[in-house]
Amino acid sequence: MARKLLLSIDGGGIRGILPVCALMKLEALTGRPARDTFSFVAGTSTGAILSAAVAAGIPAPRLLDFYRERSREIFSPRPPWSTVKRALRGFMYSTQRLHRIVAETLGEAACWKLNDSPIDLLLTAKGLDGTPWYFVKDKTANSGLTGKLGLVDCATASAAAPTYFNPWRFSGAPEIGTLVDGGVGVTGNPVYQACVEAFCYTGEYTPETTAVVSLGTGRFRQASREPHTLWGWLEWVLSELLRAPEEQQTGAARRQFPQARFFRFDADISQLDPAFEKPIAMDEIGAVDRLCAYGHAFAESIDWDEVLAP
Repeated sequence: MARKLLLSIDGGGIRGILPVCALMKLEALTGRPARDTFSFVAGTSTGAILSAAVAAGIPAPRLLDFYRERSREIFSPRPPWSTVKRALRGFMYSTQRLHRIVAETLGEAACWKLNDSPIDLLLTAKGLDGTPWYFVKDKTANSGLTGKLGLVDCATASAAAPTYFNPWRFSGAPEIGTLVDGGVGVTGNPVYQACVEAFCYTGEYTPETTAVVSLGTGRFRQASREPHTLWGWLEWVLSELLRAPEEQQTGAARRQFPQARFFRFDADISQLDPAFEKPIAMDEIGAVDRLCAYGHAFAESIDWDEVLAP
């Protein structure tokens, strides 16, 4: 039986440039879009947007253009009073604008329901009532609750990071409620949930015949600094809530499904750039060129031939 490939992409805002560069190297190697390589794609936040775009068949170079050309529109430049605005309104950027830009990027796929996707998908979000949501195509074994939801709506909800964006409410689906970034909790890296969905609910994947690829958006362990103000601690807590659990979730998936082949690729920014001083925020549009340089270096470290080996 031919081996199937499952791709999982972490959250991380503008740092999604790193996995995009990895996918660019893959597409250059195979000569085809990533959708033709992976039969299941999962993502959280910026990873959810990328997963939707992969399902739509958008080539990775165009996704890099998305970050280069549209990030300034998504993350409009912060005014001097942005901290006050964030504190008073609870967010800085418009989720409605994000929704529009994602729809424009997906093109014809913007009108898709999840069930219309030619490959399997899992996009994560979190309800304000605490309910975790895993948006997937309807299958006989799953709940069948999300397949008729719009692809753009699901990606937008997954990317609505608290204090950055206002929450997203599905129009015409009141039972879904109001949602925020799926990374609030443990699904900043959704690889474990993707494996559970693939192996336990689709009826189309087995661990023995699946390779799982988990792409991160950069680590910043060596740049941590102790906060000294209330706002500093609040930002630290939010960052930790949204930060991908990195190896933790991949490790859980490995233990649960040891028969599958697992590949976890992430970049230690402090190793890529010795001059690196502090983490790159998810809305730091001034770091696009640096992230592209980091991303290309990160991509060169990935042996896609090994991943694709039968």
